[in-house]
Amino acid sequence: MANSKSAKKRITIAERNRERNQAVKSRVKTMVKKVLVAIEAKEVEAANAALTVAYKELDKAVSKGILKKNTVSRKKSRLAAKVNAL
Repeated sequence: MANSKSAKKRITIAERNRERNQAVKSRVKTMVKKVLVAIEAKEVEAANAALTVAYKELDKAVSKGILKKNTVSRKKSRLAAKVNAL
């Protein structure tokens, strides 16, 4: 357990950041899953619409420092390839 006041503060800040990061990652996963579901259903319009939303969420995660730039670039590339294959 933390002994100093600053250590206690760091624990609360770390917990707050962990919850925020978890929420953003969850939202990203949900949006990516929506794209994949639309691809499975062979719905081109829905897949394209979901893809733009997923791109936006992925870019937000990069700007907040939650996901790395190359990771997001790889995910976007793979999603785009799947949508274009329709």
